[in-house]
Amino acid sequence: MTRLDAQAFEQLHARYVDPWRYHTRWYEKRKRDLTMAMLARERYRRAFEPGCSIGVLSAALAKRCDALWIQDVSDSAVARACETLGGLDHVSITGGAVPEQWPEGRFDLIVISEMGYYLSREALTTLCARIDASLSDDGELLACHWRHPIDGSDLNADSVHDTLGERLGYAHHGHYQDRDTRIDLWQRTPSPVAARQAFGNEGQ
Repeated sequence: MTRLDAQAFEQLHARYVDPWRYHTRWYEKRKRDLTMAMLARERYRRAFEPGCSIGVLSAALAKRCDALWIQDVSDSAVARACETLGGLDHVSITGGAVPEQWPEGRFDLIVISEMGYYLSREALTTLCARIDASLSDDGELLACHWRHPIDGSDLNADSVHDTLGERLGYAHHGHYQDRDTRIDLWQRTPSPVAARQAFGNEGQ
């Protein structure tokens, strides 16, 4: 169960075309670029982004995924995401609350962006279990959250990320933090980026 009522998110998305000004705020664009740069692979087979809102980060993820599942609790948000991404055959868009509703199958990338602190502590614990059950052996988990207090929630970026790291116990691959944003990347099986690249003088 979400800490903040799902109806509040529906009202927000029904009232505003772009509730968090994803398209116009430099903070949002910069955070998106940082998030994408943190990913350790160039491409992913099958990714999941719950809490996708209107699908702006999803559009960037879609360029690097063979298949992408996105989900939001707000019907208006889902409708707007469909307008943006509906033409992409490899993107599946559904409605539903996390962690209660979760797609079947395994994912080699799960992105928890700006939604962890809207959960209750109990739901965050359930989210960890959902992630652990569906992340592939070579999978990556990326979390990105605003570091300032969230109205109506007793969770924040640090408590969400710390809980994910402690409960899941995955290898911590990368970390970025400033006054506004915290981003962490974990890998179920450690795999340095450089180790996957061929070195030598081939072609020189």
